[in-house]
Amino acid sequence: MQLSVDELRGKVEGFRASGLNTQQIADELSLSQTTIQWLSASDFIAEDKPSDIKVGWRSIAVKAERVDAVAFIFSDIIEEMIGDEVDTIVGVSINGIAFAQAISSQMGLELAVVRSISEDRSGHLSEVFAGVVDKRVVVVDDVYSSGTTMKKTVASLKEVGADVKLCLVLANKSWDDDVDGVPLRALVRAATV
Repeated sequence: MQLSVDELRGKVEGFRASGLNTQQIADELSLSQTTIQWLSASDFIAEDKPSDIKVGWRSIAVKAERVDAVAFIFSDIIEEMIGDEVDTIVGVSINGIAFAQAISSQMGLELAVVRSISEDRSGHLSEVFAGVVDKRVVVVDDVYSSGTTMKKTVASLKEVGADVKLCLVLANKSWDDDVDGVPLRALVRAATV
């Protein structure tokens, strides 16, 4: 369903009222954080909107078999790019977790989860799942827009001692092919030309 700018603004305001931050709202709406900031501005001008592409993947998410099928492709990309040089699959909350779990299950690897905290701080590595210290990891998320979330995630993983080998996303809305030196691969690139 296509939403108007006013409808999107309403959704952003609703998510803000429920306590979500810009990064979390961007995840929920599959838009860039820049677009969310623009929609949140009180003095926004519709003609000045940032260039963005909304990615909807509900057709995949509604069935576990479809998530598994996408995870099979991701697993194949991992094998192509880094072979068996991976110990742990890291899912970025919220939408990367389903793919990360399916990949880790298919490949017999550990699963770790990173949750976003705020725009200013990097994510929090969940202690419920596997640790990443001295592990070779692959980071998985649904959409790569400006790269803010993935860059923070990669930096925080490296900071705690992980060896980040590869970043995977369902859709790359940029022309980036790496995240601070770590290869970035997507099933689809949907960037403006």
